[in-house]
Amino acid sequence: MGECVDGMSFDEKVDGLFTAAEAGEACVPTGVQPLAVLRRRRALVLALNAATYAGLVGLFAHLLAYNGFSFLDGLLLLAFCLSTPWTILGFWNALIGLWLLHGPGDARHSVYPYAGKASDEASVTARIAVVMALRNEDPGRAFARLRSMREDVERSGAGGHFAWFVLSDTNRDDIAAAEEALFRAWRAEAGSRVHYRRRSDNAGFKAGNIRDFVERNGDDYDLMLVLDADSLLGAATILRMVRIMQANPMLGILQSLVVGMPSHSPFARIFQFGMRHGMRSYTMGASWWAGDCGPYWGHNALIRIAPFKAHCALPVLPGDGPLSGHVLSHDQIEAVLMRRGGYEVRVLPEETESFEENPPHLTEFTRRDLRWCQGNMQYWRLLFMPGLLPMSRFQIAWAILMYVGACAWIAFMILAALKVFDVEPTDAPFPAGLGLALFVITFLMSLAPKIAGLTDVLLRAGERRRYGGTAKLLGGALMEFLFSMLLGPVVALRIAIFMVGLTFGRTVTWEAQARDAERLSWRTALAGLWPQFLFGSMLGGMLYAFAPGAMIWAVPVLIGLLGAVPFAVLTSQPALGRWLVRRGLCATPEEAAAPDFG
Repeated sequence: MGECVDGMSFDEKVDGLFTAAEAGEACVPTGVQPLAVLRRRRALVLALNAATYAGLVGLFAHLLAYNGFSFLDGLLLLAFCLSTPWTILGFWNALIGLWLLHGPGDARHSVYPYAGKASDEASVTARIAVVMALRNEDPGRAFARLRSMREDVERSGAGGHFAWFVLSDTNRDDIAAAEEALFRAWRAEAGSRVHYRRRSDNAGFKAGNIRDFVERNGDDYDLMLVLDADSLLGAATILRMVRIMQANPMLGILQSLVVGMPSHSPFARIFQFGMRHGMRSYTMGASWWAGDCGPYWGHNALIRIAPFKAHCALPVLPGDGPLSGHVLSHDQIEAVLMRRGGYEVRVLPEETESFEENPPHLTEFTRRDLRWCQGNMQYWRLLFMPGLLPMSRFQIAWAILMYVGACAWIAFMILAALKVFDVEPTDAPFPAGLGLALFVITFLMSLAPKIAGLTDVLLRAGERRRYGGTAKLLGGALMEFLFSMLLGPVVALRIAIFMVGLTFGRTVTWEAQARDAERLSWRTALAGLWPQFLFGSMLGGMLYAFAPGAMIWAVPVLIGLLGAVPFAVLTSQPALGRWLVRRGLCATPEEAAAPDFG
């Protein structure tokens, strides 16, 4: 065993990338990895992404220049450059993650060695506050989840180390009255370690609510487990995370790998099925090189309170307009501030009992996405905060690019349609083979996280059985592939329209998320999705009239846009959800063996 400069040991052979000669050089704050190892990993990932990006951009530029290069071609190339990076990084993350999961090494040592420092038999000594933030949510469901978690922890024997807090920002009197009644009943049963506070001033949204708790009560606890109203964690998961934090005093945020709960909503069910088998390999690959600068997703995460209080206060952005005021997407900024404060932020890339609910229909899904979009666009004003690590600045920029890329993809489709008016007569044949190759490469790369996740499950007999067998797994994967193909252009156009609106002062409101499976009416779907139908009609009409040969390339996008309304209605139908349940399609493993939290 070697020693890092802080005196904490690490395994010299965790992944074969460094040798005993490097013992004694600088390590990450927890002491489990030399910084040189992470730098080499990041350099490798940068080289792979840069080479792939250069190759795709060069190939596309070559295609555009076959008959000269116009101003419109330049705009097309710019749109392609902005829309492609997310696809490329997703491809490499998934590929690296799949290799780590099934290659010759041990992913636990190379990706999350900090977890190995924690013994499953270690006593719980920390004082832990479990905090659930609410705003106009269904109080019965939220309190039931929190109560079941508390009962599960009590059965483990560690309950004396936990206190339970409901932090309400509810502004509806009827819901607030129900919250208070449920709390009184719970307090009478559970005693003084359960607490409820309702703010009259909702400044700072959820992040402000958590900050108020930290300022008021934070000194009484070492760690806090942050929950959303739809969060549910098992005691085994909570205690494993607590023991990891106890064994790593310089670990500031430990984010669990969150998975969707079994759902009867067809939209949520199909969406989270794809997320479930795609997240493990993707997160494993991303964690391999992100290392100590990991993500925080705002819930189902354990946070060390003292450094959070000292270093993670969010700025209030000056000025007027939608990109000023309190930061909506608080989590990523709190993560980079924690790392700036000298503490690591890590994601635990294991499937554990850490659950959430996903939006039950398309309208709610896009509403949530727009809130995240506005929050991420506020990051432009935070990108150059002093003292951030280069990796942290990259994370902020990457969060911005996620939505810029979606907008660029819509711009690319518009510009590609206008290209039919920008073609000069020529005898030079269009290199159709190269065009087809570029299309196939980018399409397959966009599917890489799902393909890698599906491959991961197929390579493990036990996992195939947990998903109901190979036939049901593949049937669900095919359904989810078609679902994603229809969903993508609908969401991208919605984001593009919203981002244009941001420039004119449009903003979102902070309200509760709909969580119940319910049928979406045709009227509601049409009211929210008529721009997709109109855009698809105009795009399809232009291509049909002036470039019918190009229709084949646009079919996947056109079907998604023109069919947005029936797609939204169909995927909200409870009858379809019941049909999927009966046949075991798009089922997550917990549907067959639901965890028992009491």
